[in-house]
Amino acid sequence: MDRFVPRSPATVAAALMLVALALRVWDFGNPVIHVDEQYYLLVGDRMLGGALPYVDIWDRKPIGLFAIFAGVRLLPGDGIIAYQVVALLFATATAWLVQRAARQIGATRTGAFAAGAAYLIWLPLLSGRGGQSPVFFNLFMTAAAVLTLGLPALAARRARAAIMANGAAVCLLAGLAIQTKYTPAVEGILFGLAHCWYLRRAGARGPLIGASVLLWVMLGLAPTLIVIAVYAARGPAIFEAFWFANFASIFLRSSYAYPPGLIARRLLGISAQLLPFAVCAVLTWRTRPRNEETNLVFGWLAAALLCFAMLGTYFDHYALPLVAPLAIAAAPTFGRAPRAMIATLGIGLLIFMVEALIRPDDTAGAYAIAHVVEANKGDECPYVFTGDSSIYLLAHACVPTAYAFPSTLAYAPEQGAAGIDSAAEVRRIMARRPPVVVIGSRPLAAWNEQSLAVVSAALARDYRPVFSAPRSDYRMIVYLRRDRPYRP
Repeated sequence: MDRFVPRSPATVAAALMLVALALRVWDFGNPVIHVDEQYYLLVGDRMLGGALPYVDIWDRKPIGLFAIFAGVRLLPGDGIIAYQVVALLFATATAWLVQRAARQIGATRTGAFAAGAAYLIWLPLLSGRGGQSPVFFNLFMTAAAVLTLGLPALAARRARAAIMANGAAVCLLAGLAIQTKYTPAVEGILFGLAHCWYLRRAGARGPLIGASVLLWVMLGLAPTLIVIAVYAARGPAIFEAFWFANFASIFLRSSYAYPPGLIARRLLGISAQLLPFAVCAVLTWRTRPRNEETNLVFGWLAAALLCFAMLGTYFDHYALPLVAPLAIAAAPTFGRAPRAMIATLGIGLLIFMVEALIRPDDTAGAYAIAHVVEANKGDECPYVFTGDSSIYLLAHACVPTAYAFPSTLAYAPEQGAAGIDSAAEVRRIMARRPPVVVIGSRPLAAWNEQSLAVVSAALARDYRPVFSAPRSDYRMIVYLRRDRPYRP
C-alpha cells in the first residue's frame, strides 16, 4: 500500500493539511466551539488593550497560551477565524511530526501517514475542533518526542555532545509547552530522564551528566522563570496574584461538585473514543519485536496518562495529549494490518460525521446574541453570568469584572477557587446595574447557589427578557434593564 502514500516531506505535509482542512473548515467562523477557547481569545484581545492577566482579567492557565491568542488578535478580523486557522496549522504540523515519529519506530509509510491522519480525526472527537490548549502544546511535545526518539542512534555513536544539544532543544520545547499548560511538565521530565540514560550509555561520566542535567532543567524552566521575573518586578501584590492563579488556585477547585456518576460517564466516553487506538497500540506492543524507540513512545504514553489522571475531573479535552503518543504507538499495526487501519480510521470518521450531523449549529445564534448586546449596552458593561465569554469580544464590550470566565462566579466547582467570595463579586457587579445580563436557560455544572440567588433576585426586580437564541440543547437569554428601551 506504500505506493499510494506521498513520499516527500512537503507532499506528506500538504496531504495532511488537506485532511485537517476537510475536518475543521466546517467550524470556521463559529465563535462558540468551546467555552475555554472563547475565553482565551478574550484574554488575548484584552492583553493587547493593556490588561494584565491574573490581575485585570483572571484565569489559571499559563500566560504563554494567552500570548498565542494575543498574537492571533494582531491578524485581520475579529479573531474567530484567525485563531481557528492558526489552530489548524498547529494541528497539521503536529500530525506531520506524528507520522515522522511513527517512521522512527519502524512503521511503514502507509502506517505512519494513517497515524498522522488519525491524530487529526481524533482531535475533534475530544473537543479539539478549535483552539483548545493541547492543540497548541501537542506540537511542542511531539517535536520533543521526535528528537528523543533519536537518542538510541546517538548513544550508539557515543555522540555525547549531540545528546547534550538534543536535550537542550527538547527541554526548551517542553518549557514552551509548560507555558501553554502546566501538565506537560510530567512528559518533559520523562524526556529529560531518557536523555540522562542515553548520555550515560554514550559513555558520559558523572560531572558531564550533572552539568547537562543542570542545563536542561534551566532551559525547561526558562520560559516560566521569565514570566515569574516579569510579574515579580511589578511588585508584591501583582506577583502574589500571579502566583495564586498559576500555582495555588487549582488546589482549591472542588472536584466533589461533580457527581461520581458524571465522572464515570466521562471516563467511559473517553475510553470508548480511544478504544480503537488502544487496541492497535496493544497489538504493536505484543506482536512486533520492540526496539528502543518503541519503548520510548510507550513511556511517553504512560507519562501522558499520568497527566490525564492527575486532573481528576476528566473533561474529554483533557485526553487530547494522549492522541499523539497513541497514534504513534498504533502506527506499526496500521502498516502491518490494513484491516485494523481501515477499521480504526473508519470508526473515527463515522463518529466524526455522526457528531457533525447531530450537533446544532450555534453560529448564527451566537452572533445574534452579540448584536443584541452591542445594540443595547450603551456605554456601560454588560454582564454574561453564564454562557459565552465571546459575547464581550463580538459585542465590542467592556467586562464588568476581572473574573469574566462565567463558570468562575456562577458554578459550585469554582466556589472559592479564585481567592474571592464569588457571591460578593456577583453582588458588586449587579449593584452597578449592568444594562444587559446574559444567562443560559440551564446550568452546565452545579450552581453556586449564593451567586445564583443574587442574579435571580436582580433579574426579577430590575430586568426583563428581550431576546433568546438556541445554544446546544438549551437557550441563551438576554435580559435588559427595565428603564432602557429595547433596540433590536
